[in-house]
Amino acid sequence: MFNNLSDRLNDTFDRLRGKGKLTEADITSAMRDIRMALLEADVNFKVVKDFVAATKERCLTAEVLDSLTPAQNVVRIVLDQLVELLGSTESKLVLSSRIPNVIMLVGLQGSGKTTAAVKLAYHLKKQGKSPLLAACDVYRPAAADQLATLGGEIGVPVFRGDGAHPVEIAQGAIREAVDKMRDVVIVDTAGRLQIDELMMQEAVDIKNAVKPDQVLMVVDAMTGQDIVNVVSTFAERTDFDGVIISKLDGDARGGGALSVRAVTGKPIKFVSMGEKPDSLEVFSPDRMAKRILGMGDVVGIIEKAQEVADAQKLEDAERMLRDGLTMNDLLDQMRMLKKMGGMKSLIGMLPGGQRMLNQMGGNFDESMLDKIEAMIQSMTAKERLKPSIINGQRRARIARGSGTTPTDVNNLMKQWGEMNKMMGKMRAMTQQAQGGKKGKKGKKGKKMRMPGMPGMGAMPGFGGGNPFAGMGGGSGNADMDMLRAMEQQMKGKKF
Repeated sequence: MFNNLSDRLNDTFDRLRGKGKLTEADITSAMRDIRMALLEADVNFKVVKDFVAATKERCLTAEVLDSLTPAQNVVRIVLDQLVELLGSTESKLVLSSRIPNVIMLVGLQGSGKTTAAVKLAYHLKKQGKSPLLAACDVYRPAAADQLATLGGEIGVPVFRGDGAHPVEIAQGAIREAVDKMRDVVIVDTAGRLQIDELMMQEAVDIKNAVKPDQVLMVVDAMTGQDIVNVVSTFAERTDFDGVIISKLDGDARGGGALSVRAVTGKPIKFVSMGEKPDSLEVFSPDRMAKRILGMGDVVGIIEKAQEVADAQKLEDAERMLRDGLTMNDLLDQMRMLKKMGGMKSLIGMLPGGQRMLNQMGGNFDESMLDKIEAMIQSMTAKERLKPSIINGQRRARIARGSGTTPTDVNNLMKQWGEMNKMMGKMRAMTQQAQGGKKGKKGKKGKKMRMPGMPGMGAMPGFGGGNPFAGMGGGSGNADMDMLRAMEQQMKGKKF
């Protein structure tokens, strides 16, 4: 969503890095560029004015102008100001000790309240809670059916009551939660296409009736300047406690989302980065600011890896290093990548990754992973465990079974061979390190694990190694060439 803003800001920083020493004129010019970038991203004018003024004042200090790396100091100051704009500190959802806790969602129709309610229920369920969803939107056609369907997919019950009176449905949901030992009730309220008195009064009535522990406003990140009027009105009437920003993975400019915290003073609690139930993320101002400035979100990558990694995967990684890879290992890694959001998502979280993707046209063909998965699934159990037995006749059969060509299968086999060569080199390096380094008592050091994240030691088409190997914080031609090579190699094309 912030791609254009990120590009504009990084272009400004690149021009500053080209100067050995900065003058006041350089700072003024850079602030002008930053102002234009923020306004073009649809950030509220007053927010932009205050942001640029505060940033410029800090950049004009002697500490910056007289330093050896003035451009780096400017980037640091912009990062600090952006973090402050987004909320300074992480504001997690805090639940009270009463049972059940009640969380009420408010917002305009189309902002994504219903899906946000389901994602929040999924998030709480992963934390060991037992949520109950309350379908209080009785106006939008099939709203309760949608909530029931999505709730069923994640195993969370939905209370619909008589389907006529929103306040009574909310109250009935509280009683249902007590009877069924559900410790959290998430109330999905009705919205309108625009603010009107009936909607606001109904939200106030529900709030007075159930006395929620948290009132969260769901804000569509694709809303432009009008978001300021919307959040201000809801803040005045419902006095919400925090914000969930939905559709942050969309194509809009995203400036409205940057304005919410500054306009309302309310913290951003969560952001939704996709359509799946697990796409709701706890909002971190620092990490979001770094992603906007193209610094990546390596912490986010590690967290995603930790979610899908377990002890068995760590053992598998050590086995791959010891014995080499099987096709089953590659299949597992394909599925792990999908669980982590796909290759495009992970590249975008690397320092400079989003900028490189933009230079590639913004696309990374994820269907390549599906093609490789289809070929592996067309293999017999014996072929997966021992790919070296796959001869020409077997390759032709695998191609027919997977809807690919023998050339595609040949390319996969070639990649498998190259990866195992690399695993052999890694094995030799590990043995050398273990044999050469000893502790104080003469014992060998700890067993080395595969470099990179658990279970992601090698991927087809990535030059045989960790897909993140060699990707630093820059955005130079070497990284661009590597990304293009990755894509072309997975497609089975020559480059």
